[in-house]
Amino acid sequence: MSDFTHQTAPTRFAEAGGVSYAYRRFGSGGDVPLVLLQHFRGNLDNWDPDLTDALAASREVILVDYAGVGSSSGAPSGSVAETARQIIAFTEALGLEQVDLLGFSLGGFVAQEIALVRPRLVRRLVLAGTGPKGAPGMHAWRADIESHARAQVNDADDLLYIFFAHTETSQALGREFLGRIFRRTEDRDAPTTVAVRDAQYDAIVEWGIPDHAALQRLTGIRMRTLILQGDDDLMIPTKGSHTMVGLIPDARIRIYPDAAHASLFQYPAEAAKDINEFLG
Repeated sequence: MSDFTHQTAPTRFAEAGGVSYAYRRFGSGGDVPLVLLQHFRGNLDNWDPDLTDALAASREVILVDYAGVGSSSGAPSGSVAETARQIIAFTEALGLEQVDLLGFSLGGFVAQEIALVRPRLVRRLVLAGTGPKGAPGMHAWRADIESHARAQVNDADDLLYIFFAHTETSQALGREFLGRIFRRTEDRDAPTTVAVRDAQYDAIVEWGIPDHAALQRLTGIRMRTLILQGDDDLMIPTKGSHTMVGLIPDARIRIYPDAAHASLFQYPAEAAKDINEFLG
């Protein structure tokens, strides 16, 4: 579609349901674009350019802010189901009949919901650092993670604590990631607000309410699915990824070593290779 990269793609807007969705679209090749759904409190600038540019080398990549997040208008949603409907409306506004979906963390919750309520929209599904609705260990976060994740302003130390393993090697790779996401200097996205924090946290807590029956929903995800996870996610327990691969009929899993929540940002080249091979 264009010669734009993660750093140069302009922020565009699509109107749907009274919301103006901020998005960036770049890359070329392939028949099906890859839509990326972001984590708790994340905006367009929180994606790792090393990951997104590697993905965009062989397909179109579309980054989008949820309603009320970053530069998108509207109110932030306190429900995963409502957020999924909003993203479906966004894809319709762009005229996309089929997409591949990559959901990270909260974005993985939203991606699962879209795959279930609008299966014809999704060709293939990638779930990274995420977990299934109602699974054990999903109801909110442990106290230290919550204090960092819900800080009034997320700073570099907070992100390092919640996203990366508490080892010297993982923390060093985390600092490299932080350097990459601040490379873009022009047309940066608007920061997320405390209202986004509170609404998205409500959505996360609701998703995690213990509900064994909700796990059966995973058997309805019929498209091919790739699950990416660190070997010790401190935010969304790694065991949930094993639950997902056991219940989604056509799923495979890749566990990255010495990694926590943001394994795809710790190992962007490896993650891009795994995703590109899966989507190809």
